[in-house]
Amino acid sequence: MGQAWKKVQKHRQAKHKLYNLMAKADQVIVIHYSCESFYERPDGSSPRITSIAVRNLESGQTTSFSIHQVAEIEGYSASGLGQHYNKLEKIMLDHFYDYVRRHSSYIWLHWNMRDINYGFPAIAHRYKVLGGQPELINESKLVDLSRLLKDIYDDAYIPHPRLKSLAEENSMLRQDFIDGKAEADAFDNEEYVKLHQSTLRKVDVIAKIVERVDDGSLKTKSNWKDIYGNYLAAFVELIKENPVISAMVAIISFVSAVIGIIK
Repeated sequence: MGQAWKKVQKHRQAKHKLYNLMAKADQVIVIHYSCESFYERPDGSSPRITSIAVRNLESGQTTSFSIHQVAEIEGYSASGLGQHYNKLEKIMLDHFYDYVRRHSSYIWLHWNMRDINYGFPAIAHRYKVLGGQPELINESKLVDLSRLLKDIYDDAYIPHPRLKSLAEENSMLRQDFIDGKAEADAFDNEEYVKLHQSTLRKVDVIAKIVERVDDGSLKTKSNWKDIYGNYLAAFVELIKENPVISAMVAIISFVSAVIGIIK
């Protein structure tokens, strides 16, 4: 199958997947989390998690799991949180995985949460390190919005970092949205509330993005050709690679030519 036709198919499939998400939005959980920097870790240790936010796509009801909230409940002061981090993180992840168990049939919509550096595997690994037994989410229930948008709008639809750039392009960016080095600095400075607020903001942004894709109002840097590709080229490829369609086109061309001669 030619590249032009593949692009048409990917675009159509991604739009169909998004349509299905919105059709059962009450069964979709939007998730994002913040953690210690996963770069420059020469000892290979897993990055510690500071907060996780989950939001029902339809209702907007948001639940959060945060290290500083657990510390407050357990009676630890903010200044002494670091000394008991592993214990508090384990409790936080206990609560999170209890939530996962109660929503195992839901679809989990995320942004680039795909691997052991940052993603569901990273959270599960961290929980195991702390002595927990993670509840695995079936891969068929995971939808990466960042990949979906590339299939819909083309790879160059927005500059990197894409989530922040997309939020800015669509007037969703707020002061509590922090990214990259700022997140790493916030963790090093034990600014856990700041990280928690950023996580809540990002899960809100992700939800708004998918809603705007659905209603056609999302602003990107892509033009019509970037999004839809060359339909004529895709049609020509389809004809060449499908003998039935090729035969039909040949017959139609022949009949048209005969009619033209008779006239």
